Amino acid sequence: MKDTFKIEVASARHAAFADTICIAMKESAEARGTGIGERSPEYIRTKMQEHEGIVATYADGTWAGFCYWDVYEEGKFVSNSGLIVAPEFRGMKLAEKLKRKLFRLCRKLFPQAKIFGITTGTAVMKVNTRLGFQPVAFEALPHDGRFWKGCQACKNHDVLDRTEGRYCLCTGMVFDPATKKN
Repeated sequence: MKDTFKIEVASARHAAFADTICIAMKESAEARGTGIGERSPEYIRTKMQEHEGIVATYADGTWAGFCYWDVYEEGKFVSNSGLIVAPEFRGMKLAEKLKRKLFRLCRKLFPQAKIFGITTGTAVMKVNTRLGFQPVAFEALPHDGRFWKGCQACKNHDVLDRTEGRYCLCTGMVFDPATKKN
């Protein structure tokens, strides 16, 4: 199955997948019993139209996986977010392939930026660690309200509120190009 996926920068032609992606994100979080900062199909379509994501399709053209980035604090930080693989393609290392492609693209486009993400998923933590990310306290993440607004839809947002943004159930991870060469 190695060559059965096409992994590429997202574009407007992938916009039809946005609803399916959002449903898969929500269902995956529910199945794991974790929270998720939900994104709207409109938001996902915009990321695709602006070429700010990576899409994987199966050989027959069906959607297989997706992830995207956002820029914060005038390019000081770039998030790697929304990593999701369609249930029928899980366990095939597709998530890691998507994440690696997104990471390489962000390193190329934003070579000085710290690349970060938050996750409750062990698989994502393992991939991030292999890419050189380190777990960090939330204070090491951007303070941009635009990023944290995305967490408001998460079922665990009350933890973030109660701790004044210092703690949550997610793990923050950062790749800092000043300390790593990758």
